[in-house]
Amino acid sequence: MASRKYKPSGAFKTGAIALAFLIVGYQVALFVQRAAQKRIVANRDRPDTVYVVDRALAEEVLGRRAEDGIGGAGAEAGLRSQLSRNGDGPHQFSSTGDGAVVVRKPSPHSPEADAVYRSVVPRRVESFRFNPNTVSQEELVRLGFSEKQAQSILNYREKGGKYRRKSDFAKSFVVADSVYKRLEPFIDIPKTDINKADSAAFDALPGIGGWTAAKMVEYRSQLHGYSCPEQLMEIWHFDQERYDGLKDLITCSPAPPYPFWSLPADSLRLHPHVRSWQTARAIVFYREHNPPDRWIVEGLLSAGILTEDQAEKLRRCRLE
Repeated sequence: MASRKYKPSGAFKTGAIALAFLIVGYQVALFVQRAAQKRIVANRDRPDTVYVVDRALAEEVLGRRAEDGIGGAGAEAGLRSQLSRNGDGPHQFSSTGDGAVVVRKPSPHSPEADAVYRSVVPRRVESFRFNPNTVSQEELVRLGFSEKQAQSILNYREKGGKYRRKSDFAKSFVVADSVYKRLEPFIDIPKTDINKADSAAFDALPGIGGWTAAKMVEYRSQLHGYSCPEQLMEIWHFDQERYDGLKDLITCSPAPPYPFWSLPADSLRLHPHVRSWQTARAIVFYREHNPPDRWIVEGLLSAGILTEDQAEKLRRCRLE
């Protein structure tokens, strides 16, 4: 029996042709979509502006000196802060290995372009110095957090939360252990300078209330500036336990020396370790009857003008 050759029907042929056109059309659509995405990613409506300059030129342009934050641990924070004041929009700051400063000024983009960019471009995780109390949402995303996680950190701050120590940032529920381990060397939380802080800054320290904060400012004025952080314990009710709870959060910038060996008695008596007219006059009398090389705290102690407690506290002071 001779075999009959199968002949496809007209409907099958029509379906096969339609399927072929569908496959080709789908491939063409994918090609066009990828091309459009690449175009959007490349331009994002308007290309970003990028400046690459050496650090010395950045200092000159931004009007910042090295001791004000350019160079060293505070370089990125200092420049970023300055850019936020001088620029007309958000800036992104980074450093190259050869010491150059890279400043990127993102151009405004449409929501559609941003959506395509986020969906197509792999997110690049960066590591740079940041203060968790001031870092922006955009910078947090660059550090590896999702937008939702970054917003949670901002919400915590807006509700009055403050990261005093690096370990405080690690305790946040959106900061994974692996993320904290990577970012810990880059966390830069400035310490409170007890010679520059106001009452609000002192009040923000752990264990310090409004009354103690006001006393810290008042005592600094009486001393004409703290000579060392330990002088805080000379304030009434400021004990060792309270000091130990914040000593790692504070610093003490140099204060001008107190003109102890040149002030008249009526000014000298206002010093917190002199207090009385009698002691002030005795110090002036001692100065008038002893050579300058004897103008030392131990000399006043030996002469019976100061008590041991007064002498101990004066030794902490920078006297001129």
